[in-house]
Amino acid sequence: MHHVSVVCWCVAEICWQLLKAMSSAPCAAMGNVAADNCSKLSTAERAAVATAVTVVLMRCQMERSAGRLKAQLRARRRKAMQALPVAGLNTAAICEAVFQVCCTMGCGGMPKATPRWWVKRRKGGTWEDLRPADDDTEEYFHDKLRMSPCVFREITENLLPFLQRRVTFYREPLQPDHIVAYALATGVVAVRDVTAALLAVYREKVSWPTGVRQAVVLRAFVEKGFPNCHDCIDCTHIYIDKSTNAPGEDYFDKKRRFSVVAQVVVDLDLRVMDVFVGYLGSYHDVRVIHLSSLWARAEPGELFTGPPVMLPFQVQTSGYLLGDNGYPSSEWIVVPYGGTSQQSSELRFDNKQKTARWAVERTFGRLKGMWRLFLRSHKTNMETLPQQFAAVCILHNILIDVGIPFDDNLLWEVDANRVQRRVDLGIQRPPGPPVCMDSSTGDALILRDALAERMSVR
Repeated sequence: MHHVSVVCWCVAEICWQLLKAMSSAPCAAMGNVAADNCSKLSTAERAAVATAVTVVLMRCQMERSAGRLKAQLRARRRKAMQALPVAGLNTAAICEAVFQVCCTMGCGGMPKATPRWWVKRRKGGTWEDLRPADDDTEEYFHDKLRMSPCVFREITENLLPFLQRRVTFYREPLQPDHIVAYALATGVVAVRDVTAALLAVYREKVSWPTGVRQAVVLRAFVEKGFPNCHDCIDCTHIYIDKSTNAPGEDYFDKKRRFSVVAQVVVDLDLRVMDVFVGYLGSYHDVRVIHLSSLWARAEPGELFTGPPVMLPFQVQTSGYLLGDNGYPSSEWIVVPYGGTSQQSSELRFDNKQKTARWAVERTFGRLKGMWRLFLRSHKTNMETLPQQFAAVCILHNILIDVGIPFDDNLLWEVDANRVQRRVDLGIQRPPGPPVCMDSSTGDALILRDALAERMSVR
């Protein structure tokens, strides 16, 4: 801004000298210049002087609030008047100088004015720390954004068509990489734009496995003792602040906290295959699955399309999921036996089933540990929460695909009594024996017995 003050002073000084030269009194004192020649300017010269004066007034008005320009002009004018020669003003040279200054201003060669008061200046901070490319930046990316700079740049490039903003008169918009960084590190409004872009570009990242990927998943479950098993299923609660004018009892879960339910299907590599989120925390897992799109596909037999596998007791299965006792035993959900008095085969089956199903808890731990917004109660928009959670599942799968490790220390916290404990992942285990539903069939129980018998043989 100092450069602007100097330029304004120069133009003002030139104009003042020119006006002084046009007055008749100095001309009479000089004696060697006719008064008429001094007091008359051409049309072009008058236009140049008028333009210069207008620009000076505009510049002066912009800095009047600070009070600096007026003081500078007065001090420098007094200094110039003391050193001003009595004779010999070159009117043509002065007019030429004013004309050159006006041309420079018109071509944008002068420094820009400060932004208006309603334009907030952008600061550095976290974003400035993310920009340098060195080893410290790699660690800082993992700490703040849970990914490497390379993965961040790849995601940003893919989201670029959805996040590019038009430059306006008021200020330069945030660049796409800046928007993605804000959305990943904080809960600002940019989350909505990034969420929509992620769902549009990476929707296939959360989908039922097919082809080679499906074969890899099936092989992993066979090694755990569950032939033709596709995935594991469970629910987690996302804690929220109660919505305005919403009945509190609708959102109360078993822990008497406001929440919504997210149903997730995962494989043994912790990838999310299906997500269904948004129903109130008071809903039981059974009710959620009956309302989900997964149930609508599985009941008609559209979910598992591979060849059936023969188990002991001549039991055939086209595919199934592993669930806890909160789900009804069905032909496509295998739950534990439960209970206190179990046979050795039943106990062995339950232990192996629980070990395989632990992949769901590990998935919730990694997902919520990286994006800790979903670990605590927070204000949210109920209309956009399902999309945001689905977008986080997409990012979760992307990081698993590129081999980003997870720090288990993120699953520990210090409570109010300064005692270290594991974070609450929102997994609410059902008490008692398995849920009995009218839709459960004898075939479902036979499937579980056949799997238990197969494990006993092995």
